[in-house]
Amino acid sequence: MNRSENSLALTYKDAAVLVGVEYRTIRAGVERGTIPTIQLGPRRMIPRAGLLRAFGVDS
Repeated sequence: MNRSENSLALTYKDAAVLVGVEYRTIRAGVERGTIPTIQLGPRRMIPRAGLLRAFGVDS
């Protein structure tokens, strides 16, 4: 788990923990385009604000 509670970009695993769903739910949302991602170097990450919007959570 990412140790920074204020990270602006999350791994798929960290995103799943943050919103309380399984990893495959995050992956499916990314594949459908309902969860946004950004490319940071070699990694595809999920912006915290976009993830929370996708799950209807006010940040």
